[in-house]
Amino acid sequence: MGETVVEESEELATPGDVLGRAAEVKPGRGAYLASHNNLVYASLTGRVRTVAPPPGSPDKRPTVEVIGHKAHGAVPEPGSVVIARVTKVLSRMASADILCVGPKSVREKFTGIIRQQDVRATEIDKVDMHSSFLPGDIVRAIVLSLGDARAYYLSTAKNELGVVSAESTAGATMVPVSWTEMQCPLTGQNEKRKGRFAVGEARVKVMAK
Repeated sequence: MGETVVEESEELATPGDVLGRAAEVKPGRGAYLASHNNLVYASLTGRVRTVAPPPGSPDKRPTVEVIGHKAHGAVPEPGSVVIARVTKVLSRMASADILCVGPKSVREKFTGIIRQQDVRATEIDKVDMHSSFLPGDIVRAIVLSLGDARAYYLSTAKNELGVVSAESTAGATMVPVSWTEMQCPLTGQNEKRKGRFAVGEARVKVMAK
């Protein structure tokens, strides 16, 4: 029986780096297959390692892995719930800096993108991005996948997801009053947002960076 060949390179990968095509390599630890383009991406920061298929295996593709470093802190992965700060809002998408993955803060810069179709589950074609988010808003979202240009696609299309903390035009932290509005406690004025809202929910406080 032959031994499994492992090749560990000096190449350092970061989340979102392309490691190869699905026709040529299989994703292992620290890697992820994006079904929309059949590319294998890194989901961790670390060294790239290639593992040859076992002798006699019908699948001749090697497995590509990223051996991560624990010192790099939390890393977003598909299915992760994250807290992010909105940085820019355009007509069809909003971008955000990811602050936390679950209860753990990140130590590297990770960018998230919320597309118009991922803001809410109903009446997607009527979503107004500027009525859903504003720069500075803190949102709770779920990671859908690794997108392009080292950004993660995020979704707020669930009741428990959306804006959890936002500053009003008067400078106060607003309280969610419906699925689509938050209220300034100073002026009593409502402002449009894609909020997460539960009946009787008290003010949500999120510790931002």
